[in-house]
Amino acid sequence: MLLVQPEAAGNRVESRPERTDSRATATVSVIIPTLNEAWNLAFVLNTIPQWVDEVVIVDGRSLDDTERVARVLRPDVKVVAQTRRGKGAALRAGLAAATGEILVIMDADGSMNGEEIGAFRDALLSGADYAKGSRFCKGGGSVDITRLRRFGDWGICLLIRVLFGARYTDGTYGFKAVWADQLKFIRIDTDGFEVELLIDIRAHRAGLRTVEVPCFETHRIYGTSNLNAARDGLRCLRVIVRERLRGYSVPSF
Repeated sequence: MLLVQPEAAGNRVESRPERTDSRATATVSVIIPTLNEAWNLAFVLNTIPQWVDEVVIVDGRSLDDTERVARVLRPDVKVVAQTRRGKGAALRAGLAAATGEILVIMDADGSMNGEEIGAFRDALLSGADYAKGSRFCKGGGSVDITRLRRFGDWGICLLIRVLFGARYTDGTYGFKAVWADQLKFIRIDTDGFEVELLIDIRAHRAGLRTVEVPCFETHRIYGTSNLNAARDGLRCLRVIVRERLRGYSVPSF
């Protein structure tokens, strides 16, 4: 795991007391946004470890049997109906509905392996506030990313480093975990794919102790990805500019 040290210069980050407990018995919720992913859920849900306490499926009005398949495979699943379009909106709904102390986010297309959830949990139990998956740090990899997308991700990481001081190796991967009581410092307020980048930036600006967890990305199993390199890359650029221009201070709670 790669520790990414927060750099508070210019971010007006207030100091917060360190946690004194290890939370070795912390409950874990996994949030999975879905849209017509019935064929993929058979793989995804079967890779999630049995010790996970809660699985939250956020369904974006799927036209297939996504909800029925989820309930058959995991009868205790919590299904949340998404009311606004976009991945950011789905994550807001799922995170709000989750009850675990550790919140893990993963995709439903089969490109992420639920067996890696243990590494995210271990990173948080070892002292991190926030753990972000990386395909490009030591131990990670991908068989799915194109040269164009890889170049775009490299450019995003460079901008984040120059503008915010965060030394991330992956700027657009959606496998993440955070302590539920730290989510208030991130305050998701965007609806689209760029939410993954927004979370990374705000976690850094809030001074959260961040660890990158090496992950391996495989191909989507069934269906077609909604990702559009040009459109979503532009949305990411807008988020970077917006976050750099706006003032940020850690909220008082």
